[in-house]
Amino acid sequence: MADKKAESPYATRVDPTKEGLSPEQLHFIRQVELAQWKKKTSKLRTRNVVTGLAIGALVLGIYGYTFYSVSQERIMDEIDEEAKRARTQGPKTGAN
Repeated sequence: MADKKAESPYATRVDPTKEGLSPEQLHFIRQVELAQWKKKTSKLRTRNVVTGLAIGALVLGIYGYTFYSVSQERIMDEIDEEAKRARTQGPKTGAN
């Protein structure tokens, strides 16, 4: 199936340097290449924007979660309370 060559000249590759093409044909080739390039870059730009937004959302999520978890921490408060209890429950000597 893939071994067979197409009989029609449709979509065959043409090397403009080797084949004698008219200026109109060269102009048409340039127009088609430019249209393909524009189509490809618009798809690529859209994909890049989506990727950038996804990465930005991930970063903001991590940043927000970090702030949330740090605000939930009560470690220093617990340590201060333990130290206060230890001072009040400890033996009363002249050194205290």
